[in-house]
Amino acid sequence: MRVARIALTVAALGLSPTVAGAAPPAPAAAMPEAGLGPVTKLPLPRYASLKTDRVNLREGPSKDHRTLWVFQRAGLPVEIVAEFETWRRIRDSEGTEGWVLHSLLSGRRTAIVNAQKGPDKGAVPLRASADDGAPDEARLEAGVIGSVKSCTGSWCRLVVALPSRRGDVDGYIRQDRLWGVYPNEKVQ
Repeated sequence: MRVARIALTVAALGLSPTVAGAAPPAPAAAMPEAGLGPVTKLPLPRYASLKTDRVNLREGPSKDHRTLWVFQRAGLPVEIVAEFETWRRIRDSEGTEGWVLHSLLSGRRTAIVNAQKGPDKGAVPLRASADDGAPDEARLEAGVIGSVKSCTGSWCRLVVALPSRRGDVDGYIRQDRLWGVYPNEKVQ
């Protein structure tokens, strides 16, 4: 009887299930297909990167929701697909989606090298200039992350820290070989 009375009181007051102790559901209105984010007024979707090397990916936009995954790679590019208050719904390069606190994201653009398909499987060339005939600065394996400095719509200037070399390697890579920039996107 007491539980029924509490439930009726919650319903009569128009309180959400959060007040009754349940985690709030992901708001449908915060997940537009494209346009501007309701919180930041920035474009959705858009790319960002993880700020730290430990980021909890949650089922919904609150700490009450369970953790689906823990990212452990600072600088990993992610795509912000929705916003709700201080939470951002993100997607990683493998298509996994969930919610993270906005403070764990950075506007710094990074990209991850895609795996080669077809007969040309293997390392992807990072060229000295934006030209297929330019000499290689390095050969990058799938999964390597670099900082995006600029993109022309077909080539991106990428700076990569490689453990086998002293200092960063700066070069150009075909834009379609990266996840973290849109096709034909120009980055300044």
